[in-house]
Amino acid sequence: MTHDVAVRINDLHKHYGSLHAVDGVSLTIERGETFALLGPNGAGKSTTIEILEGYRHRTSGEVSVLGVDPAHGGLAWKARLGIVGQSTVESDHATVRELLTLTHGLYPDPRDVDEVIAAVGLEEKASTRCHRLSGGQRRRLDVAMGVIGRPQLLFLDEPTTGFDPEARREFWELVHSLKDGGTTIILTTHYLDEAAELADRVGIITGGRLLDIGAVDAIGGADARRPVVRWRTAEGERRTAVTDTPASVVAEVVAQTGGEPRDLEVIRPSLEDIYLTMINDNAKDAA
Repeated sequence: MTHDVAVRINDLHKHYGSLHAVDGVSLTIERGETFALLGPNGAGKSTTIEILEGYRHRTSGEVSVLGVDPAHGGLAWKARLGIVGQSTVESDHATVRELLTLTHGLYPDPRDVDEVIAAVGLEEKASTRCHRLSGGQRRRLDVAMGVIGRPQLLFLDEPTTGFDPEARREFWELVHSLKDGGTTIILTTHYLDEAAELADRVGIITGGRLLDIGAVDAIGGADARRPVVRWRTAEGERRTAVTDTPASVVAEVVAQTGGEPRDLEVIRPSLEDIYLTMINDNAKDAA
């Protein structure tokens, strides 16, 4: 395994009887990269992540995480990982500082407790008991628990579920700061705008198989990213044109109508548009 690779998966399979939860997944994640694994419920995301974390054994295939097979990773290897799951911290009667101090003592080279509290924006809540934190503050505490051990690889599983828009934006800034510090991040989320904001690359999985993998601005290929021009004619008829030259189409429509076209819009497909198209097309092919 080369020095600049954090995760390498080759032909990964996980079977439960006749159910193939993961069916031949192969991918590589570089050190310092933020990688988003996207897919509908039951697609194989959680199973794949749990295998990488060492919580679940694979049926077959090769897996290396930070140079170690997670099926045989010991405590020293686990100390290099940070995991922020979907559930939040349940130590209701401990304060933020008490809980992080306890966790601090479990790692060989932890970050300073107050440094981590400041990094996640909980300075004013350091002496507050966990059950008095808001949902967003508890999620920040989850991240603090995940990073206090100075992980080289951080897993974020649906990190902003239930957040209001302001809290999500603040959390994104925190993730960006972790990435800037060199942390490799694997993200799972159902918010496609979140994946587009945070990830360098994305992989789209469904039915246990990877449909595509690539940079956020390249996933799905050039055809999937062609702009769409929509407008209404003077008679009210809806028109649509998929084109690589939207400005030319708009100019032609304006010339034909002799003025401002009704309901004119130029749409450039977002990551969510491309994702939904790929998932729906795959479902039709499977049917």
